[in-house]
Amino acid sequence: MSAYIIARIEVTNPEAYMKYASQTVALAEKFGGTFLVKAGPMKQLEGDGPERHVVIQFPDMERAERFYASDEYAQILPIALNASKRDLVLVEGV
Repeated sequence: MSAYIIARIEVTNPEAYMKYASQTVALAEKFGGTFLVKAGPMKQLEGDGPERHVVIQFPDMERAERFYASDEYAQILPIALNASKRDLVLVEGV
């Protein structure tokens, strides 16, 4: 069953954050991931939320977890953590 990493992100340092974001697509692909949403225009329908949203689809939970726990991701994660406020979840879906 597919799994999704869903991120809601408030970018606090756009220049630094782009150094992180520019590396995520190729890395996710190594683990079978596909970006379904990577920022882009949005319309807030309810509540309050950040301006950036990301959805990455993986074939299963195990591969999504391997992506997040990988050494390669660990190398770029500090960039994101220092350049943004983030809320990430891993959700099993269809």
